[in-house]
Amino acid sequence: MALMPTPLLSFFHPDRLWLLVLVPILLLTYWVLSRRAASRSRAYGIENLNRVLPRQASWKRHVAVVAAVLSLASLTVAFAQPKGSVNVPRERATVVLAIDVSRSMEAVDVDPNRLDAAKTAAQGFVDLLPRGFNVSLVAFSGTAAVIVPPTQDRALVKGSIQNLQLAPSTAIGEGIYSSLDAMTLVPPDPDHPDDPTPGAIVLLSDGYTNIGRNSQDAAKDSKAAGFPIYTIAYGTPNGYVVTNGRREPVPVNTAELNTVARESGGEAFKAGSSAELQQVYSSIARSVGYEQVDQEITEFYAGIALGFAVLASLAVLSLAARWP
Repeated sequence: MALMPTPLLSFFHPDRLWLLVLVPILLLTYWVLSRRAASRSRAYGIENLNRVLPRQASWKRHVAVVAAVLSLASLTVAFAQPKGSVNVPRERATVVLAIDVSRSMEAVDVDPNRLDAAKTAAQGFVDLLPRGFNVSLVAFSGTAAVIVPPTQDRALVKGSIQNLQLAPSTAIGEGIYSSLDAMTLVPPDPDHPDDPTPGAIVLLSDGYTNIGRNSQDAAKDSKAAGFPIYTIAYGTPNGYVVTNGRREPVPVNTAELNTVARESGGEAFKAGSSAELQQVYSSIARSVGYEQVDQEITEFYAGIALGFAVLASLAVLSLAARWP
């Protein structure tokens, strides 16, 4: 994976950057010497320096000096050992997949309906996660339950997703608290049994809590426990279900899910179709499957220094070839 500098560059040895003071000193010295040479030429009655040094050779001399100084500057930056953030695959983590199975998920604004489309996309999401990850399944409606405790058995999780059934009411807060309960069931890492469990909650819902504990409070508790929540607001503003022969509007509620994501330190997404939901799950898989770590990027600036050094060398060789 390519290493690139971060927008705000930092260094392992920033004290070495003091050597950069040589750059303006060298440029100032070159300017002074050039002025002195020009004055000496005028003193000897040579009004046009090009009689001694052709114009083409003059600009090549400037290029050689500037490139050499820039090469020195780049080497100094490399010597300070700059560091940049790169995405590195996580070796171990737990993802709790919390899915809303309330009656509103029967809406057909998403083909074939919200829940069936969500099942298909969630199964694909499970396959996207690194093999070393534990996955847990939580279902919530008026109540919430841990359907599958954290496991690496992908077939078990996918089969349980397929078997989810609709139920009345929506309790997003309870879904979050059951997800936190699932996190306590994670088997310890045999190599590091005392390390905290890294993980995240991925919560899909069409919103509108109407029973149970407050979802915003649950999100704050999730953040305190160290588990960000990635919310997916699934559905469209035109969704409806048919109750007793009448259409009952069930528009997606993005506001509540945005609040949950913000308060938990996670990220909010929305999807209005099966294709959009698959894209969202792919994005979340990349987010939870990788972590940003600082790595040394000395070679990046050493390469820049090499480029300037080559340019300076070419200019000097060209001057030497033309010198009488």
